[in-house]
Amino acid sequence: MPEVPETKTLKSTLNLPKTDFAMKANLPQNEPTRLAQWDADDLYAKIRAAREGAPKYILHDGPPYANGAIHLGHALNKCIKDFVVKTKTMAGFDAPYVPGWDCHGLPIEIKVDEKLGGKKLEMDPVAVRKACREYAAKFIDLQRSQFKRLGVFGRWAKPYATMDFPYEASILETFYGFYEKGYVYKGLKPVYWCSHDHTALAEAEVEYEMHTSPSVYVRYKLTSAPENIDPRLAGKEVYTIIWTTTPWTLPASVAVAFNPEIEYVAIDDVSGVYIVAKALLEDVRLPCNLIGDLKTAVEIASFPGSKLDRVTFAHPFLDRQILGVNADYVTTEQGTGAVHTAPAHGPDDFTTGQRYDLPLTCNVDAHGKLRNGLPEYDGLFVHKANAPIIELVATKTALMGRHNLEHKYPHCWRCHNPLIFRATEQWFIGMETPVLSPKGAGTTFRERALDEIKRVVWDPSWGEERISNMIATRPDWCISRQRIWGVPIAVFLCEKCHEPLNDAKINASIVKLFQSEGADAWYSHSAEQLLPAGTSCKSCGAVMQFRKEMDILDVWFESGASWHAVLDVEPELHWPADLYTEGGDQHRGWFHSSLLSSVGIRDSAPYKYVATSGWTLDEQGRAFSKSLGNGVDPVDVANRLGGEIIRLWVASVDFREDVAASEGLMQRVSENYRKLRNTLRFLLSNLFDFDPAKNAVEWAALQPLDQYILARTAELDAKIRNSYDHFEFHRAYQALNEFINTDLSAMYLDVIKDRLYTFAPNSQARRSAQTSLWRIAEALTRLIAPILSFTAEEVWQYLPKMEDRVSSVHLALFPAMQEIVPGTVSGIEADWERLLAIRSIVMVELEALRLSKAIGKSLEASIQIMAQEGSADAILLVKYEEALPEFFNVSQASVQVVGATNEDKVILIRATVAEGTKCGRCWRVVPDVGVDARWPAVCGRCAEALEAIDFPAMSGEAV
Repeated sequence: MPEVPETKTLKSTLNLPKTDFAMKANLPQNEPTRLAQWDADDLYAKIRAAREGAPKYILHDGPPYANGAIHLGHALNKCIKDFVVKTKTMAGFDAPYVPGWDCHGLPIEIKVDEKLGGKKLEMDPVAVRKACREYAAKFIDLQRSQFKRLGVFGRWAKPYATMDFPYEASILETFYGFYEKGYVYKGLKPVYWCSHDHTALAEAEVEYEMHTSPSVYVRYKLTSAPENIDPRLAGKEVYTIIWTTTPWTLPASVAVAFNPEIEYVAIDDVSGVYIVAKALLEDVRLPCNLIGDLKTAVEIASFPGSKLDRVTFAHPFLDRQILGVNADYVTTEQGTGAVHTAPAHGPDDFTTGQRYDLPLTCNVDAHGKLRNGLPEYDGLFVHKANAPIIELVATKTALMGRHNLEHKYPHCWRCHNPLIFRATEQWFIGMETPVLSPKGAGTTFRERALDEIKRVVWDPSWGEERISNMIATRPDWCISRQRIWGVPIAVFLCEKCHEPLNDAKINASIVKLFQSEGADAWYSHSAEQLLPAGTSCKSCGAVMQFRKEMDILDVWFESGASWHAVLDVEPELHWPADLYTEGGDQHRGWFHSSLLSSVGIRDSAPYKYVATSGWTLDEQGRAFSKSLGNGVDPVDVANRLGGEIIRLWVASVDFREDVAASEGLMQRVSENYRKLRNTLRFLLSNLFDFDPAKNAVEWAALQPLDQYILARTAELDAKIRNSYDHFEFHRAYQALNEFINTDLSAMYLDVIKDRLYTFAPNSQARRSAQTSLWRIAEALTRLIAPILSFTAEEVWQYLPKMEDRVSSVHLALFPAMQEIVPGTVSGIEADWERLLAIRSIVMVELEALRLSKAIGKSLEASIQIMAQEGSADAILLVKYEEALPEFFNVSQASVQVVGATNEDKVILIRATVAEGTKCGRCWRVVPDVGVDARWPAVCGRCAEALEAIDFPAMSGEAV
């Protein structure tokens, strides 16, 4: 803004705004300085002290993985959490925020493997784990600095990390809680297996990506009496046809499953009789043309699938009898209605195998290679074995049809290689384990988890159904992994009978050891050193003959145990948390594992409320990727445009939906920020000579328009506070923008400029406007603080000084209603809403006059309004007649009441050229210019203002 001129001119008598609050934010330069000041002041600790004793509100941080710089999804997540914590803090809650990191697991171990190379083979596990720990610590430091750069408040000096010794001990303690209750067992079952990383995976670690698989139709010859299925088949050569996209599993095929309720048909072809589901017959005819031609085959019999139970078939290329079995998971959605069954390579197959006592033999090793097979495929990787197995089936005249199928296929979430189902010995938590607690008596673990889901508030509400469906259908939880970097499943196994040792006292001693030495202790001490002398196996009685289990726990189990490792341990927190909020993928991840671990140990959910955010995408709805070059780096945006722009972008979107981001969007947000900042600057500029203790005008003495805008501010306060309470930050953003652009910029601030700049400094009318601006500025600064944390703090330092004002806006509370509107507002808003409607008509009339070239600026005009006698408009306009010239921004406005009618409306608004002379100071056209000889170029009102400031006479002097 221009400085006040030194020369004594009429212009120099205007009350021009003065403030040090900069026009340009210079956010990239100023925000780091502000961050340094907050650190120097230990602001987070001051906030904690200021809210000591207040009701608690606990948002528990889901830990991001410590293996790289943050991306926009991280920024969205952390800003949402920061908004929640700050809004709760300013609402009067004690809302600590303890950030955390997920540190164990495969991604870090793989990176360390790459770095160590062959050297790793010569290193002991503790040394490898040390390298992993250092790698994770490096990225914790990086991410911490990046989150702080975005203005996120928290206990950054002492976060939690899953690799901290106390946390590792809590993980193990949680495992032992399940173990000692009988939830945990070790068994041979098919699990998702990553052949690239040589480890089992849980459901939460599986992603579905497009994959091309060989799709084959293979016939199995019936070896039992066909007439036992249907008399019409007697004497026929009968087959069934299976369809599979994993030919490599055919060597493990031991059964064919049929649905007992589905209708099957036998169709006769020159090459034989084929049994398929009737509903799929037409889908089978076309592709099965390599042997015979099923397009012309005729139906000769039909029967339910139950007739195929325990019939026998011959394996297509092995000397093996195949059993017909019944299973209700067989559907008519695709395939043939006959499903080849390999119990070692699928969960449904495994269940069927148990019911029918089928052999569970896995001939696929940890590297995904087939073993103990025929020469054609023995030693080959499973996917490379597909082609020779298909060729083998063809040479045995069993291949009915083939084609390639592109479909979604399970992939490893870390290395993105295709997965297989492979039967291995793993540790599981049984979902059907009976619950023994009083609260869950008579239910299973699965049922208790489903019950607890209903007691949680899910936002959006579809989250409840989503996680319920996952819990209801999930298999037993595979919690073991075949790696080094994690918390070991610290169980001792008997060398003689292989049974696990389960002793609560021994378990407690291992937990205590982990607290002091961390999980490394499991690798640095022998079983003999860890066990009390004379420890015996409870199954076979062998004494001191134990080995250590060397599998580690699933990382989802680790992060899921944070309710115990953090909420239970930190004195400033409590269990259950008031809020968990993460992305939608966490219904199968952290939300999921946290629920199961808490229900298993505490018999209750670890959270009261779960809010789910969507994905960050580009403006075309595509995921960010390096190949597309469509990514938005939040650190880069903060360094170029400011952290406030990232924060304002987060506030502008409904985080529950997928949200779009791009450079263009960030620039538009930056423009919105500029408008808001300019409004704040206007408020501060016009408070340069305002002392609330001396100059504030009582509510009853405020100008009507000032009362109205404060009533609107109070309404904004209620809207924003309600939006904050419901985590609808986008609605707060929208309400703020509407108020800034419509109520302030387009109306109120424009209207009161005359009062602010031309009235005497201490005039009641000017002080009334300043009182309004001060209350608005005080309210807005606190209302925007959770979102625009840097800007609100800057404004706070420039607000008029007040006794007992806290040093930071972040120590303040949201404004109480009486701070904005300390008096009654009954009828004010209704009056001014109608006046605004009339003003819009006046603007149309003024524009018409301007287009006719009769006037240039609206101050050159006069408005005459004629209203019907007795009408609400007439009463309203007469009541506020003195305020109308200012409100319409004209030199004169008059109201004439005319003959009464039954209609309640304004009947005529007319704009004309104002009569009089233009005042050289306020520019109004009025008849009393020159009324005071001391200042002949100004009107009577301006003469009073000049007299009030002892301005010297200017006889005949120009402006």
